[in-house]
Amino acid sequence: MSLTTIGILGIVVFLCLIFLGMNIGLALLLVGFLGYAAVVNPTAAIGVLRKVPATQASTYTFIVIPLFIMMGNFAFQSGLSAALYNAGHKWLSRFPGNLACGTIAASAGFGAICGSCAATCATMGTIALPEMRKYKYADRLSTGSIAMGGTLGILIPPSTPMIIYCIMAEESIGKMFAAGFLPGIMLAILCIITIAILVKLKPEIAPPPTSYSWRERFSSLKGLIGVVVLFGVVLGGMFTGFFSVNQSAAVGAFLAILLTAVHKRLTWTSFKNAMQGTVTTFAMTFLILIGASVFANFLAITKIPYLLAESIADLDVSFGVVLILMTVVYIFLGMIMDELPMILLTVPIFLPIVHSYGVDTIWFGIYIILVMELGAIAPPVGLNCFIIQGIAKDIPLSTIYRGALPFVFTILVGILIIYLFPQTVMFLPNQIGG
Repeated sequence: MSLTTIGILGIVVFLCLIFLGMNIGLALLLVGFLGYAAVVNPTAAIGVLRKVPATQASTYTFIVIPLFIMMGNFAFQSGLSAALYNAGHKWLSRFPGNLACGTIAASAGFGAICGSCAATCATMGTIALPEMRKYKYADRLSTGSIAMGGTLGILIPPSTPMIIYCIMAEESIGKMFAAGFLPGIMLAILCIITIAILVKLKPEIAPPPTSYSWRERFSSLKGLIGVVVLFGVVLGGMFTGFFSVNQSAAVGAFLAILLTAVHKRLTWTSFKNAMQGTVTTFAMTFLILIGASVFANFLAITKIPYLLAESIADLDVSFGVVLILMTVVYIFLGMIMDELPMILLTVPIFLPIVHSYGVDTIWFGIYIILVMELGAIAPPVGLNCFIIQGIAKDIPLSTIYRGALPFVFTILVGILIIYLFPQTVMFLPNQIGG
């Protein structure tokens, strides 16, 4: 059996294990280990298994991941998410479907201090869904806007998937964070426009806009002081060079704890919940990182990434065609796994192809984030849709999918915009230099 055949067989077995419900980290670890043992020998595979966890644990850059996760958990405990939602829907009160629009704005703001797709979706779901149901919003509009809003958590920095991608692609985390700003704002605006169009076409899905006075609007901004301080210090310090990325993450985690105390929400229960959430999330992430690293070693010796790059180069097609094919692959993978395994599985395969076309890896990273957002809301799985059903068990999953479907096209428009106008991604990274 050739190396290529063994590599393809390994990928097929991995996908089968995922379909059968096996933990993604364990599936990567098992297939990677057995594949390496089959290609080289069991002794070498055991050597890889010994080396990888130690290497990952001693990688200094990885410290930013638990620190940013901690920052997001304490930001939630401090009540910042509720303040964001309150301000968002009051300032967008004149828009059709203003509560849904406010959910998008609040999700964008919470994404700036969270960095997780699932966490943003779950947080906004618990806050926004009861309000929208109270004011008789159609379930498909309320759940669709929450599912879409959750995806902004990984596009607007800081973002855990961005950090993982940068480590794998050997890119600057600071430049990657800068690259996410404009596309994140652009996508949030596109979502609000989508909601306005949906409500205009079917007025029965949302009540008439509610008007708030300017005094009420400005009063709602008081609750955002903590968000501005946290966001400004962490990312401002990073972009000005005052902090390194790791230092920014540490300062952010400390400030989030401080804000929780200032808001008089720092109790033993809230502290325990935040730390428990941090440890649990990072433990799952670390298992996936180890499994993906072993699996990547297996793929490397089968030479599948390089053979695929050569095969596509031989086809002599434009990068646009390649991008469409990659998008189809990511949509499929998004149906069976979340964002981190997708990055860890595909980047070693797709990066040589991207390099062969001379495409900037920062731009490609933002593209990956956008297509991962597609996977998070697209049927037949869509992780965010399942999270919302877990919050509102009386809403059928089919209704949530119907609500999320218009936003699939919104994301596709966003991908088309960054493809036609790459400077929407590259402008800010180019300003901050190396």
